[in-house]
Amino acid sequence: MTSGTAEEFTSHRPRMFGLAYRLLGSAEEAEDVVHDAYLRWSGADRASIEHPAAWLARVVTNLCVNRLTSARVRRERYVGPWLPEPVFTRDGSLGPLESAEQRDAVSTALLVLLERLTPTERAVYVLREAFGYSYRDIAEVLDLSEANCRQSYRRAVQRVATAERRFAPAAKRRNELVESFVRAAREGDLAGLEKLLAEDVTWWSDGGGKVTAARRPLVGRDRVVRFLAGVARRVPDGLVLTVAKVNGSPALVAHTGRQLVAVASFEVRDDAVIEVQVVMNPEKLVFAERQFAASAPTV
Repeated sequence: MTSGTAEEFTSHRPRMFGLAYRLLGSAEEAEDVVHDAYLRWSGADRASIEHPAAWLARVVTNLCVNRLTSARVRRERYVGPWLPEPVFTRDGSLGPLESAEQRDAVSTALLVLLERLTPTERAVYVLREAFGYSYRDIAEVLDLSEANCRQSYRRAVQRVATAERRFAPAAKRRNELVESFVRAAREGDLAGLEKLLAEDVTWWSDGGGKVTAARRPLVGRDRVVRFLAGVARRVPDGLVLTVAKVNGSPALVAHTGRQLVAVASFEVRDDAVIEVQVVMNPEKLVFAERQFAASAPTV
């Protein structure tokens, strides 16, 4: 491969990574897919590729659809709740996240909801919602008819919309709530934490059987506060809690030095935290830990 061809691929790489991550919910797998796409790009007849961006999107999407088929089986056997891998986004790793719609497209909550979809439905939804593809373009990417793509999109929207979608407050208020939560957690202020939690709050912990974590969601303020009281008694020496932009929104990052222990994402409604999603599985923190070690991003 010529250096010019390699440089051209590199120019498309961030977009391809963002597409693969939205489709898979895994940064490590997204990197693998982008690498596989690079190998196909390097071996392709360049003269036959009229539109490189479209060609790469097609390759990446179909590689992801194939992976999703096997991933569904693995996730059915996953120990405890499954959550997507966190990605620090202050450095633009997932593309521009300036609008609420752009941030929602990579939020932990939405990526969890996308697990309800078939691989084809997920591909159609992501290409349409996150990348603004026309049905004609989606049909070409997936080798489907436009009518089939329209049907898949409608089903995807219905499945995502049927779940309880909670409306977040303005970004400033969300930041304030998360920062207050982290400050109370640092100080061991259980009463302060309790005031920030909605009565029907849900706490999800993804340990994947690799570390100790609740294998079922905890529902209700009282249960979550009792759980946090137990956690407070077992905090390891040197643990630091900070706030960082993860998947487009402020999140709690627990670390010792540059080693991540947990990353917690929040959903908020009005003036209360209604859902906390904590990734503790070390295998799911590998990508984010590399990002963290490189720049230690904070809000």
